[in-house]
Amino acid sequence: MNSQAILTQVKKTFSQLDCTGGGVIINKHGQTVLEEYFGVQGQQQDAKRIGPHTLFHLASVRKTYVGFAVAYAIYHNYIASIDDKLSDYLENEIVFADVSIRHLLTHTHGLRRQNEKVMKEFKAGYNWAYRDINVELLAKVIFKATGKTIAEIVDEQVFQPLSLTETNWFSEKNEQHIEVIHNDNPFWYESDLCDGSKMNMYSTLRELAKWGQVHLDKGRLHGKQIIPEEIIQLLTTIQSPNSKPKNLPTNGFFWFIQPQQREGVTELSPILPQGSFQLLGFTSVALLVIPKENIVAVRGFNSFGSPEGFDYIKDIHDFGSTVYQSIL
Repeated sequence: MNSQAILTQVKKTFSQLDCTGGGVIINKHGQTVLEEYFGVQGQQQDAKRIGPHTLFHLASVRKTYVGFAVAYAIYHNYIASIDDKLSDYLENEIVFADVSIRHLLTHTHGLRRQNEKVMKEFKAGYNWAYRDINVELLAKVIFKATGKTIAEIVDEQVFQPLSLTETNWFSEKNEQHIEVIHNDNPFWYESDLCDGSKMNMYSTLRELAKWGQVHLDKGRLHGKQIIPEEIIQLLTTIQSPNSKPKNLPTNGFFWFIQPQQREGVTELSPILPQGSFQLLGFTSVALLVIPKENIVAVRGFNSFGSPEGFDYIKDIHDFGSTVYQSIL
């Protein structure tokens, strides 16, 4: 494996972002073949070096856990179907008409929040737009269906059985938490809510890689089935509605999934094999799984948003391409 090529690509990204450090982990066939950290956890003069126990802000990569909570609810029949209507669980606002759980999971719901009101942007299932309102609504659906929050389900079904002791939603930070460099980005916010509905989720890169490995191994850890294989199948199978234009991204339960036919722009490098899946956060944290090659790749930084001129799509394509080409 060409580890140097991967390190060079990750450090190139580091040099282009407004961040103080980062890290990368590559697993192949369940073994860690590359683990490297560089830089410090913040802008303070005495900031700690980044290392295995540094807690990175996951941003949208947290949606892998939100998606799990939905799949858990479907698998255990709290939710009858991915095609259940939003109005079956929430107050039947006219704007929710025809919006299903499938639409929320695949960014095809057509809803957005504007001036504290939920507005219709397009007909559900016929377009694609990345809006965080889907997580907020799914959190309400999950609680209505199960009586539990996303965080409670994930703690019981994932954190405890997988011994993920450093991954969680946090209301307070400690010396392990990386400083997020957000430069007054209007999309940045912090929350005291730890119910799983907000973006205050942090993890180490090791535990993020472990979470990816469990997906690759279809719910098994050290040969033992921890998460039902059917749940992993739900999460990582394309769930986008057929009505969505083919040139728009394809998703599972939030995961971006490489389809057989590559058309249009997606976060996945076009050279990655069919069935590869990935999530990228606004902090440039990324989790990539390449089942065909038994690869899990994780990277982490502490920049929220992109500086002017930074092409995040090209950058995440370059990361995926470099990882794939380096392990062949």
